[in-house]
Formats: sequence, structure tokens, C-alpha cells
Amino acid sequence: MRRSVLASFSIFRRYASKGFCVLAMVLLVALPGSSLQRGNSGNQGNQGNQGNQGNQGNQGNQGNQGNQGNQGNQGNQGNQGNRENESDPRVQQGFAIAPVLLDLRGKDRELVGLGSYLVNAVGDCNGCHSRGPVDEFTRNPYLRSPFFTPPKKVNPATYLGGGFDFGPLVPGSPNIVTRNLTPDKTGRPEGGAPFGEFLEIMRHGTDFDHLHPNCSATITTNCLPPPFNGDLLQIMPWPAFQDMTDRDLRAIYEYLSAIPCIEGPPAPSELHHDCH
Repeated sequence: MRRSVLASFSIFRRYASKGFCVLAMVLLVALPGSSLQRGNSGNQGNQGNQGNQGNQGNQGNQGNQGNQGNQGNQGNQGNQGNRENESDPRVQQGFAIAPVLLDLRGKDRELVGLGSYLVNAVGDCNGCHSRGPVDEFTRNPYLRSPFFTPPKKVNPATYLGGGFDFGPLVPGSPNIVTRNLTPDKTGRPEGGAPFGEFLEIMRHGTDFDHLHPNCSATITTNCLPPPFNGDLLQIMPWPAFQDMTDRDLRAIYEYLSAIPCIEGPPAPSELHHDCH
């Protein structure tokens, strides 16, 4: 009997010891300050940090994609800007109304079209820089029917070749005659004028030909008396042209470089250009 009791007590002690270990482990896990829980929390924190880093990475990728998208949009806007420039109705109209064949080799096509619009539709440069209404047109819109049959047609043989004589400003002064705006063999307009000179003419009216000098003690004939300034082009509306943008003036210069050369009268006439 005593042996049975001892055996039973031994079994109880062994199982009780195991139960105590299990209970202790459960308590260690359950206690908020336990090292196991802290370890698990640390692992979970690490996993959370990794998750946050992953989220940040995804956000970064999305940000990069957004930046690339913005760059793409900017590129598309640039292309749209180019297309808008190409579809500028003034450029298209300029080519439609150009009365002569244009040499576009080495030229900015957009500027040539815009220049044609400014010269022909806005400035009516040929109205003065030709020999006058009599031979400005081959189909003259100023004439009555049946002498005029629409549409109008500009005379290419005199187009912007100059020669219109306005007469003297005052008796005894030189006649004011419009200049030949066509290019010479250099390909530059006004008989070879560089752009800087052309810009000076359009902005300030400077007369580089000095065809009507100021009267002075030594120059008493074929000159302009006060108050006229013989250093400046007379009659030409450069005070209006000087307010045009640099781009507009560049476009006019580009267009005048593309029109055919008109030789004009023989040298030494100021209207003569060496075309070849």
C-alpha cells in the first residue's frame, strides 16, 4: 500500500512539474512586460518597418512615375506648341498670298510665312515699293469692269523692286524714291543688307544710302533743308514699324530674303541690284 501511494505521488509530481512549466510559459507569453512578448513585438516592429519601407518604396516609385508623367506632359505640351506654331493661320495665309515664287532653301519656313503675311496683308509694302499702281498689278483691282476681272494679281516683274517717285518734299530738294527691297546675289534683302542694318532701318529710320543729305554751308543743292532730317528715311512709316517685335522684324527680313531678285535699272542707279 505504501508503495502504491509513493508511486502515485511520484507520477503526480512529474505531471505537476510539466503542468507548471506549461503554465509558466503561458504566463510569460501573456505578461505584457515579458521578454518573449517583447521579442515578438520587436519582430512585429521589424516586419512593420519593412512594410513601411515597402510602402515608402512604392510611394517613391509612384512619385518617380509621376515625375516621368509630368516630364511626358511637358514634352507633349512642347510638341503641341510646335504644332500650334506650324498651324498659325498667319503663316498659312502668308504662303497663300505670296505673289512670287519663294526660295526656301536654308530659310526658316515659319518665319517666311509670317513675314509674307506682314509684308503683303498688313504692311502693303508693295504699295510703295513698286513703280506705282499702273504696273503694280497685272490684274488691277482699282480699275472698273470690264478692265478688271477678279481676282487681283500682283505684277511679279515689279514686286518690291522700288522706284515709286513721291517727288520733292519742298521745291529744290531731291525727289523721294522708294528703294529696291529684293535681295541681290548675296541672298540678303535690300541689295545685301545684313540683319543688323535692316533692324536699324526699321527701328530708327536710318538712311544708309544718304540719298538726300542735310543742307549745310557746304551742301546747298540736292539736299533737305530744316526742319527735315536728311539722315533719316522720309515718308517711309518706320515710326510705326519700330514698335513691331523682334520676331516680326526677323520674319520680314526672312521673307524678303526668299523673294526673287529684281535687277532694276542699270548701275549706277540706286535701284540696281546685281542678281548673278
